[in-house]
Amino acid sequence: MTDTVERKPAAETITRVVVRFAGDSGDGMQLTGDRFTSSSAIFGNDLSTFPDFPAEIRAPAGTVNGVSSFQVQISDHDITTPGDAPGVLIAMNPAALMADIGRLEQGGLLIVNRDSFVQRDLDKVGYLTNPLEDGSLSNYRVVEVPMTSLTIQATVPLGVKNRDAERSKNFFALGLISWLFSRPREPTWEWIATKFGDGLICAANTAAFNAGYHFGETTELFDHAYQVEPAKMRAGEYTNISGNIALAWGLVAAGQLAKLPVFLGSYPITPASDILHELSKNKHFGVRTVQAEDEIAAAGMALGAAFAGHLGMTTTSGPGVALKSETISLAISLELPMLLIDIQRGGPSTGLPTKTEAADLNIAMYGRHAEAPLPIVAAYSPSHCFHAAIEAARIALKYRTPVILLSDGYIANGSEPWLLPDVESLPDISVPFTTELNHTAPDGTAEFWPYQRDPETLARPWAIPGTPDLMHRIGGLEKRDGSGDIDYTAENHERMVHLRAAKIAGIAKDIPPVEVVGDADADVCFLGWGSTWAAIDAAVQRSRRRGVKVAWVHLTHLNPLPSNLGEVLRAFPKVLVPELNLGQLCRIVRAEFLIDAQSISKVQGLPFTARELEDALDAAVGIGLGSAPTTSNGATS
Repeated sequence: MTDTVERKPAAETITRVVVRFAGDSGDGMQLTGDRFTSSSAIFGNDLSTFPDFPAEIRAPAGTVNGVSSFQVQISDHDITTPGDAPGVLIAMNPAALMADIGRLEQGGLLIVNRDSFVQRDLDKVGYLTNPLEDGSLSNYRVVEVPMTSLTIQATVPLGVKNRDAERSKNFFALGLISWLFSRPREPTWEWIATKFGDGLICAANTAAFNAGYHFGETTELFDHAYQVEPAKMRAGEYTNISGNIALAWGLVAAGQLAKLPVFLGSYPITPASDILHELSKNKHFGVRTVQAEDEIAAAGMALGAAFAGHLGMTTTSGPGVALKSETISLAISLELPMLLIDIQRGGPSTGLPTKTEAADLNIAMYGRHAEAPLPIVAAYSPSHCFHAAIEAARIALKYRTPVILLSDGYIANGSEPWLLPDVESLPDISVPFTTELNHTAPDGTAEFWPYQRDPETLARPWAIPGTPDLMHRIGGLEKRDGSGDIDYTAENHERMVHLRAAKIAGIAKDIPPVEVVGDADADVCFLGWGSTWAAIDAAVQRSRRRGVKVAWVHLTHLNPLPSNLGEVLRAFPKVLVPELNLGQLCRIVRAEFLIDAQSISKVQGLPFTARELEDALDAAVGIGLGSAPTTSNGATS
């Protein structure tokens, strides 16, 4: 007679799942979420992520303010958001439970590290009773797992001290979730080996990961595992990419497409620093990076590089935009191509440096002295950052103007699968340097005029220093159109102000007209920009499946606005403008097109959920009262 081993039923197939990892900022939740995401990407799922972490380098341990979370949605179909609410929450301590339990959907799976629910940690966050024992979690399926002690047991044979072993408990959680959702183990094993080498840390993390995986296989706490099948995607080579990395790669590509060396002058600032880090790895593509002593110096270096014939750029976030404003004003006067890349965050001042917001549109539009318009391009998703970078560079080079490229913390840190583009499909954005004299003086002498404009684009010629016979003067003082000589006369100044404005306004002829997504005969149209794209996309799809008619227009070019935007918006009785600010675009379109656009505002350091926008739509068309954010004329939220 032989013993038989009782096996669990086969994995249940589900179409999607939203998982949120939460713990102390030192518990490795970002790494855990990133590894789960990577194995899901390798498996072939579509996915979208939302890292959410505190601003402090080492936030107070065991406190709600110190909680670091990572949310990911994986699916077998096309998705654009990390999910409105997680169906699974992994809480590594009481602080994580208190911070994120309100996000978990009713009846959702709550997995807690039971070892951390000791009185000291409960007191630290203000729990009067243990939530694992007082019945307050009865609306959820609670699974208590002693992750810390099981991690220590798994690593004792390796000779790891208990205190050091505890640091591997995030890999135990990763192993457990990898089993629960049938993730392949090999990518994680390979990553641990590559990251930590052959030492004790590698062995401990591998042992913890395997222990978590086998705990899921053998425990009676779970009836079975789940399986999310690979998504059906267009054929091609994919990689999982974050917004900042995609943007950096787009800047490298822009340099190659423009046939110019790339120069980045940057001062580290959250959440833009990753672009500097990534670009610094690409010297072999003609990229030069300098970590400047401050934001002002970084902008000055970028402008100097543009004068010298490079694709000059500087990266920053909100506070840095303010410091760079004088240099950008100078770049407008010089009429030189330059990129200012602003990864927006919550403000003002230091504000919420690790939280998302899109409240820098006003400073991008008006944050310079005098009449100083410039083009503004906004990325709308992590993968779109690549193409937005190329488009911003194209406009800057063709029209000899600084361009502001807007992203935000949600896009920058979020990730999604990206189909690598065919290099042949990318545009040629190269522009010729001027090498010959372009004006004849009254006495017949050939001269070089640095402000002799192209009749179509109004761009001035770009002659780099050292070009034979093309020595010329530029500067911040007002100059005469054509010759570039200093000219203070009233008539000339007004002419130059109008010429610079006309050059920017004329770019509208060089950008695609907006297209309406959804129902052209709808009563309500969403108007979006930036990272609201994901939530609007999901809300529009869900609403149309419910039989609610809705249209949607999304903007990549915020200045100048597309030439047909006013005509398109006037066709809809109601226009709703979701923004992670107090209605900045809404005020612009109300003033520009005299339409009664209504703002949907959110300034919580969090992106919109699709449910919030569905509720706003339902309220607009008269379906129930909903629970939408307050709508207004754009002045208040």
